Amino acid sequence: MKSTLGIGDLAARFGLATHVLRHWESMGLLEPRRVSGRRRYGPDDLYRVAIIMRCKQAGLSLEAIRELSTTDEPHARRQVMRRHRDELRLRIAELRTSLELIECALDCDHADIATCPHFQAVLAERVFAGRPTAET
Repeated sequence: MKSTLGIGDLAARFGLATHVLRHWESMGLLEPRRVSGRRRYGPDDLYRVAIIMRCKQAGLSLEAIRELSTTDEPHARRQVMRRHRDELRLRIAELRTSLELIECALDCDHADIATCPHFQAVLAERVFAGRPTAET
């Protein structure tokens, strides 16, 4: 590898559009050197792009990634990660519920899932969750 890469080469290396790298730069996530007004990316920048992409793959927002990368305080980093962990746990629970619904629909003998007593019970539970019902 050359000692530095231009924005097009870096983008191609990671399968990104150049505007993505520019956006990350505008957010303070990347700080490429400038040579004759052109962005030049070195090995540290490649590592940084890989970190950003991995964090995004883990579901972190660009704001959270910036927060993680701009603080030297371990406590602040842990807070960001705890917040994200809690959000992931919630999303996983919601996805499990959705999967159960889909599996129920696939296993249901009713021609219309809306007429299935089990499906109706799941909906009723959702509709009346946390609210008093006529029976209470």
